[in-house]
Amino acid sequence: MAPGAQRLRHISEAGYLQKGPVQMFGYVMIDKPELKVKEFYRYKAYYCGLCRTLKEEYGFRGRLTLTYDMTFLILLLSSLYETEDREFPSHCPLHPVKKIPMIQNDISEYGAKMNILLTYFKFEDDWKDDKSLAGIAGIHLFRKKAAQICAEYPRQARVIKKQLRQLAVYEEQGLMDVDMVAGAFGALMEELFVIREDFWEENLRKFGFYLGKFIYIMDAYDDLPKDRESGAYNPLKLTRENCKSEEEYEQTVHQMLIMMMGEAAGAFEKLPCIQDVEILRNILYRGVWTKYQKIQKERQESQEKNGK
Repeated sequence: MAPGAQRLRHISEAGYLQKGPVQMFGYVMIDKPELKVKEFYRYKAYYCGLCRTLKEEYGFRGRLTLTYDMTFLILLLSSLYETEDREFPSHCPLHPVKKIPMIQNDISEYGAKMNILLTYFKFEDDWKDDKSLAGIAGIHLFRKKAAQICAEYPRQARVIKKQLRQLAVYEEQGLMDVDMVAGAFGALMEELFVIREDFWEENLRKFGFYLGKFIYIMDAYDDLPKDRESGAYNPLKLTRENCKSEEEYEQTVHQMLIMMMGEAAGAFEKLPCIQDVEILRNILYRGVWTKYQKIQKERQESQEKNGK
């Protein structure tokens, strides 16, 4: 393996491309058992199409930034704007022998560019805050492409950078206002969903904002046990301390998540999405809760084990 590929693999495995404190986290996924077979393969074709777009535009480094969350953005915007899809079979590294179906369109390219911007600005913040080697390596890897994307999408670039910086400030301050902190990530997400400032902008903004808050709170909930142990920042720490019992805390967070997703779903239903709407609803009403249910199951099993 070439030295550059080894370095990228190390960065990816360390979690800098796949996940960070304010990156998108992979919570916006399908509930596969509840999808029809044809719907699953169509979703997979969008996912693989995004992967191919990242590889075509940004090489191996781009492919490492692939997320389910951005696939959902592409699927939603493609449905709303009824884009002309390019469907074709192609090879991929995971399927070197048999060709698999892929779907690409103009919004696939937009999603890939937003993915790269998120990744680049995350690296930039890592370098500014911690002088991390991964941060400076990532800056060098994506700087040229990121500059081109910033020139093409200045509005999105400005908001992504601003909100990532705001989140870093909140972390430095140790701010425990969950609504305010999650709102910064919500503001970032709403800008990503507004590909065009048109008739649908208001509902897309509301949808993206509350989906972003849901993602942030879900990630904080997922991380709280290890963050309490390590002393790392987590805005849900005060929420847990203010609750008299673990059960009260669980109910409090669950209610937060329900409220965020209820607002997002309400905005979504005002959008005239017809194409792939069953896949979109599968994700919004079932898929986004998959990780939550997994966390609940793991914690219950841990409690039962410790109780014995």
